[in-house]
Amino acid sequence: MDYGIENVLSLISKIHSQSADFLQKELESAGLDDFSCSHGNILFCLSRFQKIPMNELSERINRDKSTTTVLTRKLEKLGFVQVEKDSEDSRKKLISLTEKGRNFNDVTSSLSKKLIEQSYAGFSDEEKITLVNLLNRVAENLRNKQEKS
Repeated sequence: MDYGIENVLSLISKIHSQSADFLQKELESAGLDDFSCSHGNILFCLSRFQKIPMNELSERINRDKSTTTVLTRKLEKLGFVQVEKDSEDSRKKLISLTEKGRNFNDVTSSLSKKLIEQSYAGFSDEEKITLVNLLNRVAENLRNKQEKS
């Protein structure tokens, strides 16, 4: 197989797709058929913040605001997140995890560990660090290009 430079983004896309398929099957096995990886991304992101504005959440999960709103509404309806108006600016909505959302993250953390272990099988610690550093540079290059456009 040709691993030329032109194939790097294709390979990253393939890895993303395979990871999403793995997680979706695991979620279905856990009885969470209605969840997509995007829902999981939101819940994971919220686990790192007490409350976060909708626009910041959109940026962090790399989705537009309307998509994030739809995903968040579903999570709110299912009782995983809470949406409230910002007391300082009523136009802003703040998103936070409910107890049910925090419990979900506890369950899915084991799925994430399983995926990470499978992904890094046979890698040395040095190789893992190198891979992450290189992928961060690719992401930064693409982010810089988008910001200049």
